Amino acid sequence: MTTTIAKNETVGFDQAGFEQFLERRIDPVWITQSRKDAWATFDSMGWPNPRDENWLRSDLRGFKLAKYRPTNETETQSVVCAPVRLLDGVDVAGSIRLENGLATAESLDPKYAAKGVVFGSLSRCTREHAELVKKHLHAQINSSTDRFAALQAAMWTDGFFLYVPKNVVIDKPLHIHAALGDGSVDLSHALVVLEEGAEATVLYECSSAAPESAGFHCGGLELVVGARSNLRFVGLQDWGSNTWHFAHKRASVGQDANLQWTIAAVGSKFSQVDQQVNLIGKGANSHVNGVLFTRDRQHLTYNTIQRHSATHCTSDFLYKAVLQDRSRTVWRGMIKVDEGADKTDGYQRNDNLLLSDNARADSIPGLEIKADDVRCTHGSTSGRVDEELIFYARSRGFTRQEAILMIVTGFFQQIFDRITIDSVRDALGAAIARQVRQYD
Repeated sequence: MTTTIAKNETVGFDQAGFEQFLERRIDPVWITQSRKDAWATFDSMGWPNPRDENWLRSDLRGFKLAKYRPTNETETQSVVCAPVRLLDGVDVAGSIRLENGLATAESLDPKYAAKGVVFGSLSRCTREHAELVKKHLHAQINSSTDRFAALQAAMWTDGFFLYVPKNVVIDKPLHIHAALGDGSVDLSHALVVLEEGAEATVLYECSSAAPESAGFHCGGLELVVGARSNLRFVGLQDWGSNTWHFAHKRASVGQDANLQWTIAAVGSKFSQVDQQVNLIGKGANSHVNGVLFTRDRQHLTYNTIQRHSATHCTSDFLYKAVLQDRSRTVWRGMIKVDEGADKTDGYQRNDNLLLSDNARADSIPGLEIKADDVRCTHGSTSGRVDEELIFYARSRGFTRQEAILMIVTGFFQQIFDRITIDSVRDALGAAIARQVRQYD
């Protein structure tokens, strides 16, 4: 049976919608085939099983994919006005703006382009730099992980691509802002590739048109950190409070390379993020910092994996969460050490500060070790805010809200001390201040 679709009709995330999506695209043949394969996977899968460990504590009953429509690239998009947090006082080497998953503006300082740096729309780069993109796109994210990964691999709209050649240093940050309109969809993908000895700093922030905006984001992020290269990557998630957020994030770190990855999540109605760092070269090093701040009935789940596949590698994951009202966070961390990955040094920690009797934080650290000569440790703490500290501050003229803000800032200070970019520290501090509930 053939489905007839009117030229300007926008259908949903079904077979007819996928076929219409392919007709609108200008993709290389290999991309089209990749999309078809991923769609077949999506079509054959069910939604995540609540008995699956990664989804055991996530309630998807309120999510209805049929409510949303794919972004139509051929239609004129209204400008999405969404706040930008990470640019104050920052001189950037280049920038990209995404609106509802489509690149609407991009720039790169010519001096870096002259050195072979590629930075721009992922859709454009699949055509103009096909060999660079083809080697790495979706190489780390398996579309059969779950139905969201399959949908994103099949119907990603755009995103950004950064390629830094061997021994090239970008000494200014690159900035990407993804803006989402109320009720809109973002299926963008991000791919960062640093060749041997390269260095870059990336600031990637996501925000909605209004604090209460609804929407659906299903994203993918892949970081390739080549031997002896250095990547600082900052991600700030500030979606509207009625937005559903799903993402798969992967990084591979080569020999003697360094990855510093900072994640801040303060927005969305519901978030489910799978993050994995694979240390694949001898002497690889990764530091991951996570800041979560929830309120109302927000639910944020982060499943993290530190995978050691080579010798003499170091990984350090520190996630801190502050919870208000009836919000909930779930952090499930795992250190995996492969056979032969001796001299591993792996550390993970999750600390939670509850500002309400009704908030809940689930913390599940774990170790899976197949090598003998390793040092792997993990820890977790959860507790209520100390009322004596609040009383002490109020007795000296502070309001309850000011007192709680000081306590929360102090709680996050360990992560702030790890961040070497002033604008990022300031932006995170401001985001936290906005989240603190007004108290009587």
